[in-house]
Amino acid sequence: MTAITSASALAHELTGDEPPVLLDVRWQLGGPNGRPDYEAGHLPGAAYVDLDSELAGPPGGSGRHPLPEPEVFGAVMRRAGVSGTRPVVVYDGGTGWAAARAWWLLRWAGHGDVRVLDGGLAAWDGPLERGEVTPEQGDFVPRPGALRVLDADGAAALARRGVLLDARAAERYRGEVEPVDPVAGHIPGAVSAPTSQNVTEAGEKGAPLLRDSGELRSRFRELGVTDATETGVYCGSGVSAAHQILALAVAGIDAALYPGSWSEWSADPARPVATGAEPG
Repeated sequence: MTAITSASALAHELTGDEPPVLLDVRWQLGGPNGRPDYEAGHLPGAAYVDLDSELAGPPGGSGRHPLPEPEVFGAVMRRAGVSGTRPVVVYDGGTGWAAARAWWLLRWAGHGDVRVLDGGLAAWDGPLERGEVTPEQGDFVPRPGALRVLDADGAAALARRGVLLDARAAERYRGEVEPVDPVAGHIPGAVSAPTSQNVTEAGEKGAPLLRDSGELRSRFRELGVTDATETGVYCGSGVSAAHQILALAVAGIDAALYPGSWSEWSADPARPVATGAEPG
């Protein structure tokens, strides 16, 4: 099953007898909240879901965006109209990071048919709807465990025996800057693989679109990832890493997410930190 859909394919689906549930997950690191933009114009019928408060648990020792409790996540999804047997399409403003977080969570929680709108709202050229949507209550019940998850020790071990990809910008990986977390650098053994390199600016309305599966396979192969490689991904707080896992899925490669990511790792002074361009 494909992990993404195009704007044109989605427009066609929305005219059918069983259109997918639409979730608007517009979000920016550090704000502002995406709800005002949602209320100003969203895909018809889409429900808004807030990443910080509904697609993550409270920040703390487990990172800035720890996984939400399954029962809390399930209640949010049901309120947004998600059911276990109905397809779901998620979108954000265009980067794909927040949409991928929602996609990953739903897949991790056992939903079998979830896709990301490639290019997000920026790729959509159909009509928009204003105001709030209150969809019919869904029946989705999370069954976590469908996708693999790493904790800090598991991420460190995977970096030694497989490939652990760091999805942050290269300068953060090298330890030259750190705008959010308390320590700069990367997990020893991790390989720099910025999520931004998985997309191209070409496409509908100039929206950033995922590169095709062949290009992505070639990119990950150069990073040491093959079908037979045990692969994990982390970022700052488990958001852009979800987009990396989306790209890996399009390339036909399974990967585990370290949800706590650098925000959890760097909060513990006992954990080692590497700097520079090499894994260390």
